[in-house]
Amino acid sequence: MISGDSIVALSSGRLPAGVAVIRISGSKSRFVIETIAGSKAMNRVAAYRKFRAPDGSVLDSGLAVFFAAPNSFTGEDIAEFHVHGGRAVVARMLETIAGFDGVRHAEPGEFTRRAFLNGKVDLVETEALADLVNAETEAQRRFAVQNAEGVQSEFYLGWRRRLIHARAMIEAELDFADEDDVPGSVAETVWADVRAMVDEIERHVGGFRAAEIIRDGFEVVILGAPNAGKSSLFNALARREAAIVTEEPGTTRDLLEVVLDLEGMRVRVTDTAGLREAPGRIEAIGVEKARSKAGTADLLLVLEDMVDPIAAGALPTSVPTLRVGTKVDLLQDRSEASALAAQYDAAISTKDGTGLAELLAEIGRRAAAQVGQAGDILPSRLRHVELLNETRRFLLVAVTGKRGQELRAEELRLAADRLGRIVGAVDVEDMLDVIFAQFCIGK
Repeated sequence: MISGDSIVALSSGRLPAGVAVIRISGSKSRFVIETIAGSKAMNRVAAYRKFRAPDGSVLDSGLAVFFAAPNSFTGEDIAEFHVHGGRAVVARMLETIAGFDGVRHAEPGEFTRRAFLNGKVDLVETEALADLVNAETEAQRRFAVQNAEGVQSEFYLGWRRRLIHARAMIEAELDFADEDDVPGSVAETVWADVRAMVDEIERHVGGFRAAEIIRDGFEVVILGAPNAGKSSLFNALARREAAIVTEEPGTTRDLLEVVLDLEGMRVRVTDTAGLREAPGRIEAIGVEKARSKAGTADLLLVLEDMVDPIAAGALPTSVPTLRVGTKVDLLQDRSEASALAAQYDAAISTKDGTGLAELLAEIGRRAAAQVGQAGDILPSRLRHVELLNETRRFLLVAVTGKRGQELRAEELRLAADRLGRIVGAVDVEDMLDVIFAQFCIGK
């Protein structure tokens, strides 16, 4: 239930900044803005005003905007002050506003929570807003915008409507079989559609890995024998000295990670310890971490020194691999270099940059291929996947035909209930705290 208090928070970015936006939501919003701005609030009109505390002292000057309920983000009256983005200015404004009776500082996600409780957004759109705030790449932005606009919600609600219709037809056949206006036997058509939906849900759930890659990143792990050039490549990709590079083998003993933006895709590259037999005790821990990380990667870059090739040993067979020849700049004979390069998927030099652009382009292509076509509707949360799998299990029980029509209709109801929980249409109170905990204060 929504608190009777009005809430206030800084809703713009980190301070200091050129401009800071302070937002208030609730029944006290109009009184606060008219008191501080010193004039009647005009709905959806930005007005330049001098802001004063109740004792008359000047706080700052800037824009004041009022949004009357229900046509606001939260569905309540909302007021915004656009002030200078200095820490002292913002602190004094927040202190003054929170000093009004019935106004308090907002908790993380409380503005969006009020929007959900007032029917302005559903749960899927709420989660998408969190993704939009946190988006760092173009792919993440596109994915979040699509879901925030309700495309994903409508997709799930479409399935739910089909199940509600199917259940209604089955129950109509059971209750009114003797009536002339009820079709003879609708069961065959209904169950055919339910079976089709089982397959549709299975294919949709299969896209969750692509959604994980968009949100969390495409995992690339660099492997190879000691001195194969792993850390040099890692530094070249990071464009800084992130890893120690020496001629002494075993320098890297822990996992180092850098995040890249390749053609709008988030790519996480991990440097690992050199793989060799009989390493030292501490180095052995690094080797074990390298092999473990390799098993969970989306792509392995297996490096080999083209001048002094040493195999990296056994590698995971289930993970796609790019064999990369390194130190091509040390090969003096051009024909020899060409012949050796042909044995690898890529040949590079971190000294003169040979092949690095092509390698990055191939990594980006592999990442994009894993994600699929832009605009694909994907399950964006593990919560969605779990509820979709429950939906599918209920439907599988319903279509087996081993139970009476009444019980099969009940399975359809349970399946529709799980779809409703995804968007927040039914029984979601127990998960709200978890969902809104991911939001920043002010959103």
